[in-house]
Amino acid sequence: MTATDFSREPEIWGKVPQRNMNFTGRGDLLERLREGLRSDVTAVLPDQDQGHVPRTLHGLGGVGKTQLVIEYAHRFKHEYDLVWWIPADQTMLMKSALAGLASRLRLPVAPSLGVEAVTTAVLDALRRGEPYSRWLLIFDNADAPEDIEDVIPHGPGHVLITSRNHRWQGVVDTISVDVFERDESIEFLLKRVRRGISRDQAGQLADALGNLPLALEQAGALQVETGMPAEEYLRLLEERVTELLAVSKPSDYPHSMTAAWSISVAQLRERMPEAVDLLRACAFFGPEPIPRNVFRQLPAEYAASSRFTRMLTNTIQVSRAIGELGRYALARIDSPDDRNQGPDRPRHTIQVHRLVQALLRDEIAREEWPGWRHEVHLLLAAAAHRQEPDDNATWPQYSWLVGHVMPSQIASSTDNRVREFAVNVVRYLYSSGDFKSARELAALLIEQWSQAGGDERHLLAVQRHLGIVIREQGEIQESYALNRRLLDRLRATLGEDDDETLLLLNSHGADLRFLGRFDEALAHDSDSLARHEDKFGPDHPRTLRAKNNLALDLLLLGDYTRAEALQNETYMAQEQAGSSKQNILASLNGLARVVRLSGRYREACDIGQDAYAYGLQELPGHPWTLRAAKDLSIALRRNGQVDEALDLARRTFDLQKNASGMAHPDSLAAALCLGNALRAAGAIEEALELLEETVKLYPRMYGNDHPFRYGCDMNLALLLRVNDQVGRARELDRVALDGFDARLTRDHHFTLTCAINLASDLAMLGETESARALGEGTLRRLRTLLGIDHPLTLACATNLVLDLQTVGETEQAAELREETMAAYERVLGPEHPDTLVAAQGGRIDFDFDPPVL
Repeated sequence: MTATDFSREPEIWGKVPQRNMNFTGRGDLLERLREGLRSDVTAVLPDQDQGHVPRTLHGLGGVGKTQLVIEYAHRFKHEYDLVWWIPADQTMLMKSALAGLASRLRLPVAPSLGVEAVTTAVLDALRRGEPYSRWLLIFDNADAPEDIEDVIPHGPGHVLITSRNHRWQGVVDTISVDVFERDESIEFLLKRVRRGISRDQAGQLADALGNLPLALEQAGALQVETGMPAEEYLRLLEERVTELLAVSKPSDYPHSMTAAWSISVAQLRERMPEAVDLLRACAFFGPEPIPRNVFRQLPAEYAASSRFTRMLTNTIQVSRAIGELGRYALARIDSPDDRNQGPDRPRHTIQVHRLVQALLRDEIAREEWPGWRHEVHLLLAAAAHRQEPDDNATWPQYSWLVGHVMPSQIASSTDNRVREFAVNVVRYLYSSGDFKSARELAALLIEQWSQAGGDERHLLAVQRHLGIVIREQGEIQESYALNRRLLDRLRATLGEDDDETLLLLNSHGADLRFLGRFDEALAHDSDSLARHEDKFGPDHPRTLRAKNNLALDLLLLGDYTRAEALQNETYMAQEQAGSSKQNILASLNGLARVVRLSGRYREACDIGQDAYAYGLQELPGHPWTLRAAKDLSIALRRNGQVDEALDLARRTFDLQKNASGMAHPDSLAAALCLGNALRAAGAIEEALELLEETVKLYPRMYGNDHPFRYGCDMNLALLLRVNDQVGRARELDRVALDGFDARLTRDHHFTLTCAINLASDLAMLGETESARALGEGTLRRLRTLLGIDHPLTLACATNLVLDLQTVGETEQAAELREETMAAYERVLGPEHPDTLVAAQGGRIDFDFDPPVL
């Protein structure tokens, strides 16, 4: 039997607070935790893989639940490959913390993909135990069980939860954590103070403080810092308790804790009054760690209105004040070790226990609370000053600030600087993929700002962001209605050419595209581009976004020549204009897409490879990188590289589905891409199963009369035909063609693609004259729309050759065949799959892939 290596370190060690060198006792609780976690193999949920039941430490504030799990993590770290700490009192913080594991687990996703997507990938890896099965997750200060049940990975590892909520009892195995035993209190004080205190005096202090660990820690810290004799501390403590008993205090904390805290604050006030002001400000942050860089010199825009301006210009004074808070045990100053370092980890943090925060707030008159909250709001806003929330380089800073947004009641602020910060937090949340939190915060801001009044600009801005969130969540009609009303209001309130009006004008074009109103979108975006050029000039990043949208409109309407010219112009100007990496990638991928739709598959693969490589390098895992992967897969398939296309389509679909679920436009597009790749690779049964499910989702997302719905039906019909269900295929294609005719006219490339496939259905059913007539009309239109050498035109001609031969028009068929084969060898080359199928006398099918809207 191999001896245990107690010096062994976990491969991954993240966000775990520093070990308390004065930790004492709790041996029985630690052993109960260890043995319970090691022995339990009960399945938690019937639909999940078997895994260990989470253990919950329950107890009142200040009894040391968090310290206990910190000690457990450090003491038994040799038994784990991964130990990760998760603040659990806010959903958005839990998911951000879990998402931080992705890079450590070497998952093929990155923070830029968004919190929701990355969290899903992390949970899946933990459930499977890949690459690590020996893991420990610690959810600190969870509230209700339902708040975190969807982020507990029921796999081979261990989960510890701390909570003050008794509702955990009966849900999981709960261990009650009470105050210290008297002997534990004495041992703690003797270890903490070391000199100037006897065992008897320690016992008296323990009794007076009710054996509450947090109170004992503050008492010990005070005596160490001031050298106060135990007798003097006991006298002050008795006076404070007597004073406190004379007034009504909340029941959330004992009088002994209040007394111990008040003595420490009184002594600190004598030593450094500035530190007490800093501590009071901390009481109005959230209970999560506060990045040290929040307390830095304020930008000029904030300095005139903050009480901390003078203090924050003196780095030495700030550092000393923070140090004093730590020495008096009024705050935890956490400087992470090397294992905790990373781009998402500030150099060190300040954290005030929620019980101490409550006591601090209680000391301050209620009418002064808004002033202190305003100070916190200014500090938060200044910490994000000039940091663009849709730039993924700024996301780590926002992720540390966001935990203090709701607890500080930022929605109550009427300060325009603070409101701008709040709007940016909404923007950060949905840009990083946390649509649920973005929607909740936006709704709260709208509700409170509507009632409070003030500058309407920020209220209108957050409503605009809410429209984007709603659309991204698939609520297309709701987004359109909201943005339509909001655009009228912006024009009336701020004017046609105000920045905020133009931002919504640009966004609203997407609403029209999502509704399938492509002609309207083109007119709308043409007007938007003209207004942007007048306001910002031709090469401003906002103008280039408007150009990109107009290029997409042209593509959707089949005007590939103009679309390509505009897309190329936009891409070439992006980097010089200082556009974001997302916008650069969107333009480059848009160029690859329009080149592919123009029929130049080799060029599309080359440009698409460049776009995908750029995304992997600059935005690994980002939604636009996944879109580039999907479009590259389509180009590879069209170019005859079927195996490579299928591999990329499968990986992209899995990532997209994990990121957004199936009820998302990008997931539906990725499903069609995979289905088409499977069909091309001959995996008809798997493709048919996927499409049968996907076809149900398109009407739910887009409505029953949307071009994309008809395109999905057309793909299913193609699969049905090759699976010998030709009658059903014909009916689907008839309905789809009628729908395309009504929405887009017959002279649209979507419509003509469907007509080609319907002609094949008719031919297989023996309705050859109908197939021939439909094929001739379709070929005539395609030559006009796309030209004689476009692959779609050539496919139509190939199929028409067969129908002409069947009805006896052999001379016309031979002439068309010779012309078509020469074009195939010229355009696609002699070895392309379409060329080979045409040469062998087969029919060629074309499928539908929805562009990004």
